Amino acid sequence: MEHTSEILDGEEVVRLTGYQIPSKQIAWLANNGWQYTLTRARRPIIGRMYFRMRMAGVKPNATNTTTEIWTLDLSRVG
Repeated sequence: MEHTSEILDGEEVVRLTGYQIPSKQIAWLANNGWQYTLTRARRPIIGRMYFRMRMAGVKPNATNTTTEIWTLDLSRVG
């Protein structure tokens, strides 16, 4: 099973923005209203869930991006 990171890798950011240079990527993300964080090296970090929602046409917000909290119910096991 292939493990997918929770953040986009460098090549995925290049495919998204069309730019190799981080400053150009940042400008594209800002101009298109994408949320991102910068690394210490000033490279943009984009969350995979955020990316998927944006690409699906869903505007991410606090309501639709939080995961449901659940607990394991073992009361019927046994």
